[in-house]
Amino acid sequence: MINIISIKKIYVLAFAAVFVTACETTQTEDILVDSGPVDGMQTDGGLAGQDGSSTSSLDGGDGTDLIAIADDNMTAQQKLDQVDSPLANRTIYFDFDSAKISDESLAVLEAHGNFISGNGDVSVRLEGHTDERGSREYNIALGDRRAQSVRRVLLFQGASVDQVDTVSYGEEQPAMLGHEETAWSKNRRVELIYSVN
Repeated sequence: MINIISIKKIYVLAFAAVFVTACETTQTEDILVDSGPVDGMQTDGGLAGQDGSSTSSLDGGDGTDLIAIADDNMTAQQKLDQVDSPLANRTIYFDFDSAKISDESLAVLEAHGNFISGNGDVSVRLEGHTDERGSREYNIALGDRRAQSVRRVLLFQGASVDQVDTVSYGEEQPAMLGHEETAWSKNRRVELIYSVN
């Protein structure tokens, strides 16, 4: 039985495919969003959301806005330095024991993918992280699955494989110390670390 979330993701991916096909890209590999392990948990809404304060947006058709980076007169570094840009959100959060990208995070990654594909001098390192639960080896593998999920979305948006690297730190670099859900939810993440050549 197909649920509403799956239908929304299919619609967003179809829209993205039409948009990417209309743009010039050198990427020919078809990439799909990894659904990750199914853990029965609901997506925690509001994580990695957008404030909608950018200068232009495209209607995503499913209630979300896909943000476009509009000013072509700015350098890549200037676009990255804008605090009110969708590119300012460089952390993607995940549910417990999951590498599944939420709808909110998918919209954020679409903006990042469009930015990377339009700026050949930009590269990004995707750093996968987990909370403290689980063995070290399991968490390294889970952090890698999360980074690979984000990578697939960016490649689907037109980023070159040469522009995107991944690394997993597992539980070794927590964003917040603590042994409760508040800290754990901040540690289950992928951080996008940009460099401009």
